[in-house]
This record gives sequence, structure tokens and C-alpha cells, in this order.
Amino acid sequence: MRRRIIENNAMSFEFKLKNTSYSPKHTLIIAELGTSHNGDIIKAQEMVAAAAEAGADCIKTQIVYADEILHPNTGFVPLPGGDIKLYDVFKKLEVPTDFYARIKESTEAQGLLFLATPFGEKSADELFSLSPDFVKIASPELNYVQLLQKIALKNIPVLLSSGVSKLSDIENALRYFDKKKVCLLHCVTAYPAPEDDYNINLLRNLSGIFGVSVGLSDHSLDPVLVPLLAVSCGAVMIEKHFCLSRRGGGLDDPVALVPQDFARMSAFIRVAEAQSSEAIIEMAKTLFGREKVDSVLGDGIKSLSRSEKENYQRTNRSIHALREIEKGELFTMSNIGVLRTEKILRPGLHPSFFEQILGRAAGKTIPSGEGVRFEDI
Repeated sequence: MRRRIIENNAMSFEFKLKNTSYSPKHTLIIAELGTSHNGDIIKAQEMVAAAAEAGADCIKTQIVYADEILHPNTGFVPLPGGDIKLYDVFKKLEVPTDFYARIKESTEAQGLLFLATPFGEKSADELFSLSPDFVKIASPELNYVQLLQKIALKNIPVLLSSGVSKLSDIENALRYFDKKKVCLLHCVTAYPAPEDDYNINLLRNLSGIFGVSVGLSDHSLDPVLVPLLAVSCGAVMIEKHFCLSRRGGGLDDPVALVPQDFARMSAFIRVAEAQSSEAIIEMAKTLFGREKVDSVLGDGIKSLSRSEKENYQRTNRSIHALREIEKGELFTMSNIGVLRTEKILRPGLHPSFFEQILGRAAGKTIPSGEGVRFEDI
């Protein structure tokens, strides 16, 4: 039964950008610079040039404002110099809008496409001021309906990442967009993501179920295995983190590809494009072994992966108290926000309830940062 589901949904939808159509026979390769530049424009420009040489078609970055993403009380992350507030990590990544304009200029000078991820209204406005050809929505923002609505108004192509999500979450997000302008990126939100969690056969089912083009946002460490199999299952684009060195101090450097590995991935993708799905899978089995490849291909059924389960409703967005809210105080735009829960705070209500609770009174005191629940209203 599961095999039949996969075969019946084995269709391919193209994704168009600047009059170019991308498909498994013409794959868009995205170098995700993320925040590995650490706010250094010279390093960022070096990364753009290195990614272009390594075979990238597109450069992606992230427009970060800490207050749009999480609360200062969200918890700590372990770094080589000791534990540091996750909020402070994001705060250090804030740069002027001109920084992204210069990255875009360097990217287009290399003949590549420019792409960025916004995380809230301010970063979205900054991105739109740069006249992007398309925009990426990260997995944790898949349920951030206010951001989805804002981006949808621009009617431009969208990459929608689907890590740490269920089918219903994807369905709810897609209803805001023209499906002809969406590429749904299969993703496992873990750093690094185990190859065996990827369930690559799911790509065909996602394409068939939702009628959209599909791609892959890959956080696994191997430069070839998961991207190669993704092309065999209908991916029209592959996104992979890129860095100059895994010891460069960037937040995502430990899961990023250095130029040599990125070039190896690009070369394998270009070889795979000219082959049938069956031939690509056989090539992968020769390189990695039949058992490993079968494990990575999976059963094609959408479910939270083992490495994601504990993060569901924590990585995603929910309604949080921006400061302590006293019992009887009314909920307003200034005391509640839609944030990632992350480390130690409790999750709150789904973002879709935000407008409904404005003007209602708090039934109890809500500590600063904690999620706002039904029992708090």
C-alpha cells in the first residue's frame, strides 16, 4: 500500500524564477550563508564568491532581529566559550539593511540569485525594500500566520520549509499562497539532522498531496547522500548551509559544508540530473550501501522524525508574554507577541488566536516570556 502511494504521487511540478524553470532535471542549488558571516561584510562577500565557484546558483542569508524571533528568557546554548543566552546570540547577528544590500549586489555580480529569510514584519519590510525575486519562510515560522499573510500580499515566489511539522501545519500554511508560486522544502529541524530521519520518499507524496513543487533543505552532514536521493525523488532545488570553515564561529558552521564539500555535492547533483530516478538510486546504493539508502529513502509517510519530536511546539511559534502581565491586565500589542518558545519557556496558544485575545483580560499573572494559554485568559 505504501509503495503504491509513492508511485501514484510520482509527479513533478516546476518552479519558475526569472523566466527559468527548475525541475529535477534542472536543479536550483542554494548556498545558505545564514549568519555564518558573523556580521562581517568582507567575509560575507568572500563566502558569496566561494559559493559561486563551488557550484551554487543562489545565495541565501537571514535578516535577523532578535526581538522578532524569541524572548530574552528563552534559555542558553552551549558554545566553546561557555553557555550564552540564545537571545544574545541572535542579538549579535543584527546588522544594518545596507549589509544585505551589499550581499545582494555581490551575489548578482556573480550571476547568482539572491534569497533571504525574514522572521517578522520588520525584517520582511527590509527584505521587500531590496526587491527580492523570491523569499524563504523557515520551518519555525510555518505556523506564523501573521508573517505568512504579509508575505502572501506581495504575490512573489515563496520557498516554504516544512521541518518539525505535521501535514495539517503544511496544509494550513499553503492556503495563503498561490501554489504555482510555492516550492515546499522538506526539512528535518535538527542540527545536525541524522540521514536516516530524512524519509526522502516523502518528497513525492508531498508533491502529489498538495500539488506543489518540492525541494530539500538539508541539515545532514554528508554532502552527497541526502541531496542525491532528493533529486531522485523529484526535488527541484537543494538548500545546504555553506561556510568557509567549520571553525569559523558561525552559529550553523558545525552543520555547514566547506567549499570543497559543497562543490562535491554540486557535481553529484549535476550528474544525477541527467539520469532516471532508478539510476540515481542505484548509484547511491553503490556509493553508500543498499541498507543505508533504503533507510534514508524511508516509507514516504509524513510524521515527525525522531530528532524533531521533542521540539514540536517549542521550535514553532506561539503567543508569549513580552513582559510580566498582571492579573486583570488587558492583552495588547505591547505586552504579547508571537515568538519561538525554544529552550525553557512553556509554549503558548497558536498564533491564529492572537487577534482574538487582544483586549481580553489576564486571569492570572503571567511571568515575562512565558506562553499565554487558554487558562491564563
